[in-house]
Amino acid sequence: MLQKRLPDLGAWLYRRAENLLAGMLGAMFAAFLLQIVFRYVLNFPIGWTNEISVVLWLWLVLFGAAFVLREEEEIRFDLIYAAVSGRTRRVMVVAAAACLLILYGMSLPATWDYVTFMKVESMAYLKIRFDLLFSIYIVFVLAAIARYLWLAWRALRGDAPGEFDPTKAGSGV
Repeated sequence: MLQKRLPDLGAWLYRRAENLLAGMLGAMFAAFLLQIVFRYVLNFPIGWTNEISVVLWLWLVLFGAAFVLREEEEIRFDLIYAAVSGRTRRVMVVAAAACLLILYGMSLPATWDYVTFMKVESMAYLKIRFDLLFSIYIVFVLAAIARYLWLAWRALRGDAPGEFDPTKAGSGV
């Protein structure tokens, strides 16, 4: 019973993450329009709309990369990857995952120190502390580490990454 409910829960969480991204994009667009109206129609520039747009863009990109972007949607150089055998693709996945795990793992302590240090600063208009603003990067790094551990584990077990299909629409089409 639990085995059936976990995929359903995962799909539900994925849809909610997509909904959150759509909401952030809508709020960013609304702030952008508000900024235009205040600056060019009312001749009264406001700064908080710029700040909220930057915050939403940062969170949109990193939250989306951590929880919504699927592996096959990531940008990559497919010319070589598509031309090799399944075994070679597995080796390429393990090598890339190992490199990224090392880099993200090495950067995590310094990232943590920087983000926690930034509690002393805050945004000019919205007064959001920078540690709260930049905390999404730590979430992104942890999600990336988990993703690449999973991909490396699957590749080492013998699960070949899918064949490249140029007829399917993806992020590069």
